[in-house]
Amino acid sequence: MADVKIDKAPAGLEGPGFFATSLDQVVGLARKNSLWPMPFATSCCGIEFMATMASTYDLGRFGAERLSYSPRQADLLLVMGTIAKKMGPVLRKVYEQMAEPKWVVAVGACASSGGIFDTYSVLQGIDRIIPVDVYVPGCPPRPEQILDGIMRVQDLVQKESIRRRDSAEYKALQEKYQIQ
Repeated sequence: MADVKIDKAPAGLEGPGFFATSLDQVVGLARKNSLWPMPFATSCCGIEFMATMASTYDLGRFGAERLSYSPRQADLLLVMGTIAKKMGPVLRKVYEQMAEPKWVVAVGACASSGGIFDTYSVLQGIDRIIPVDVYVPGCPPRPEQILDGIMRVQDLVQKESIRRRDSAEYKALQEKYQIQ
């Protein structure tokens, strides 16, 4: 068995109840465990989301218990169900009113791709008007799938640099969607 060498902590970085980390990791951990979701539910996916919030699945265990019905107080937009083209500008306005940083989850086949409604009046995926971070498949998706989607967002949130929103890549994404 190989000898394992343990280095001493640098001077000044030791003591009970003390640890050293980066600001990105601390902010990521805090954001990950304090998401404020805003449900934008229009159909059966909204019913499944209600089950996700209920006691059996309990979204509160994942730090997202406080639902926000004001876009200015939310940082996670959950779009669930069929989005008609007439609703597109409203959804876009809700997204624009959210403060940075913000994330979007397209829940179900209708929000992701229009679902079975390949008609003139249904938006064929919300990613045509706002950027989407996580897609949750299903028609409608089970509460376990919605929880998994929120956990994927938490992974993104935790790993995201606090400087990402100032990056050229992020600004190009906003320009693509014509977001000021």
